[in-house]
Amino acid sequence: MFVKKISLLLLSLGLVAVFAGCSSNGQSGSSSGAAAEASTTAAAATTAADSAPVKMGRVEYAAHGTKCFTVAVVAMQGDKIIGASLDDYQFMSTDVAKGVPNSDQDFGQNYKDPKMVLASKKANAEYYSEHMKEEAGATTPVDESLAAIEQYVTGKTVAELEDELSNKSAEQWVDAVSGATLVDTQGYVKALVEAAKSVK
Repeated sequence: MFVKKISLLLLSLGLVAVFAGCSSNGQSGSSSGAAAEASTTAAAATTAADSAPVKMGRVEYAAHGTKCFTVAVVAMQGDKIIGASLDDYQFMSTDVAKGVPNSDQDFGQNYKDPKMVLASKKANAEYYSEHMKEEAGATTPVDESLAAIEQYVTGKTVAELEDELSNKSAEQWVDAVSGATLVDTQGYVKALVEAAKSVK
């Protein structure tokens, strides 16, 4: 009788251990399953964003005073800017700058002053950068500053940039964009945001 009681006790303990192990394995499996599901969901979201169509946005904007205008272009994928381009156009003297196409043809006949042409600052970066250096002590070429702003907005959403615009002054923006020393950095960022918002 005593032996039977011992045997039953050992059998009971063994069954308890088996059930406890099964329960532990079930919880571990459940935890692993949840982690795998979360990982799959995140991967699906990333894939969906990466497979979203790329759309272009473009605006003409007064980003820098009243003597020129800015053309801002962005490539959008989902709600994110994946590429950006900026250029300024203003009238420059024919002896130092190259005008836009057809400035020496019929288009150019409409210029009020034949010695002045509508010109791209990027296309005439060497001249315009030297001009900025003489006039305002600028140390960074205009094309490099514009490129730094383009790089800054790339990878950001409109919401993120609008939040920054509402919280930074014009002076703070000059320091915020590494590699850009333009006093109207804020204006160029606004131009790119407007280009992004123009996407349909």
